[in-house]
Amino acid sequence: MLIDHFPLVGLRLTTPHLVLRLPTSEELSALADLAAEGIHDPDASPFIVRWTDAPPAEVARSVIHYHWRQLGAWTPRDWELNFTVFRGGTVVGQQNLAARDLAVTRQVRTSSWLGRRFQGQGIGTEMRAAVLHLAFAGLDADEALSGALEHNHASLAISRKLGYQPDGHHRQALDGKMLVEHRLCLTRASWERHRTIPVSIEGFASCLPYLGIDASTCR
Repeated sequence: MLIDHFPLVGLRLTTPHLVLRLPTSEELSALADLAAEGIHDPDASPFIVRWTDAPPAEVARSVIHYHWRQLGAWTPRDWELNFTVFRGGTVVGQQNLAARDLAVTRQVRTSSWLGRRFQGQGIGTEMRAAVLHLAFAGLDADEALSGALEHNHASLAISRKLGYQPDGHHRQALDGKMLVEHRLCLTRASWERHRTIPVSIEGFASCLPYLGIDASTCR
């Protein structure tokens, strides 16, 4: 079975309203269709890499290609876990958790997107809380990093709600215009003070070697 060779397909995060896990082929297709429907206003992209500016069919293919590419390039030292997010069995978006040399840095990064018709319903906060629980309670991280362009008010609001603090900014040049990306950092202590959403993790222990973590070193 696939899970015997790649246990991450059995990793599952559950919150009161959501399930996060790797998708099946058909679910990945549904995720691609959702992205093709639209994620943001045409003139207010939240992404520095403008992958959503392409025609819908290309946007859908890019979701599939990116998912396969990250799995194909996976190493315990450098990985990106792209969870598909489900609410009531329906695909609503994607929540990513990534790390490089996690056993040394104890630092992770998050990114995400939601289908436009599912935005503004609290889903973004709950799915970020799920991967933060995995990072801090499961992987023993010390810090979680995030970032958002200055007009991405929804993402910045989620970060504030979950306890992130400003961590500087970065100026980006895009299409001849300057965009400011705000960097944010969540420490373990702040996460512990702000966590209010219950999260359960299934299928975790067998995944540790694939995530670059020795169970004996976790606190």
